[in-house]
Amino acid sequence: MTFDEVLADLQAQARTTKHAETGLWVAAQLRSRIAAGQLAPGSKLAEEALREALGVSRNTLREAFTALHAEHIVTRIPNRGVFVAHPTADDIREIYRVRRFLEPAAVLWSVDAPVEPLAGIVKAARAAAAEGDIPGMASANQDFHRAIVDRSGSERLNSLMDQVLAEMRLVFHSMAANPAFHEPYVEDNARIVELLEAGDLAAAADFLAAYLDRAEAQLLAAVGR
Repeated sequence: MTFDEVLADLQAQARTTKHAETGLWVAAQLRSRIAAGQLAPGSKLAEEALREALGVSRNTLREAFTALHAEHIVTRIPNRGVFVAHPTADDIREIYRVRRFLEPAAVLWSVDAPVEPLAGIVKAARAAAAEGDIPGMASANQDFHRAIVDRSGSERLNSLMDQVLAEMRLVFHSMAANPAFHEPYVEDNARIVELLEAGDLAAAADFLAAYLDRAEAQLLAAVGR
């Protein structure tokens, strides 16, 4: 998706949303597009173009940039502007530290949560894998982990996971053309579903924790640690 296409989409959203003049709303819109892979690492977030598309003040846009910068999703370069961040090895370690605390715990807390939404995501991921659709596999994986945390029933944890997933999309950009990275996790997610269907939450949480360790090691190797 080009930056101009993102601008057009943001403009359409702003016209139909009553919250379009708040910095938090602007931050959420940009975060969601980064999480969806529509804005790649290194993309410049042209301030005037975004301000005009969203119909917001310069201060409102800068408020949004400040929030995203605090989340490590964008970076400011003096005299050049604001850019979508390039995660470093240290960023990857921190992201996975958060994920190891958050996701296995969400599995353990979700005693009565339905498994069907997760099973549906695995079905979509398998279809993407069968077609060699790497972006489809990556998006399904993001959806799966978002749904894992959503099972906790906590809006605060969901908000935290949205931030994590936006950073994760930037991390996964380094694996964008590598099906060998994405495909095994389709079946790993299927295994988590099987364990949840069997009611073995502890085994599902342990499997997920080991899976996160493996993914972190692969990503660190890809960025050269």
